[in-house]
Amino acid sequence: MKKTTYLLGLLLSSGCITINEDYRLIAQDENGKDLLPKMKLLAHGIGIYTVKNPYVHPFPKPLFIFTIFTPTRS
Repeated sequence: MKKTTYLLGLLLSSGCITINEDYRLIAQDENGKDLLPKMKLLAHGIGIYTVKNPYVHPFPKPLFIFTIFTPTRS
């Protein structure tokens, strides 16, 4: 019974992980300083991991902020 409840909870919560938006990534160090001030990192959907991963190893303890990016059209 415990396994069934755990599996059901896992399956229901996995629906919230669907990624299908455009995102802006902001990389900060542990003090809140922007690590890449002259770069605007944008990604679509699951590509956020492709954009994020190269910056994990060079910087100690990076903080990544993902926001939904909505471009304005003129």
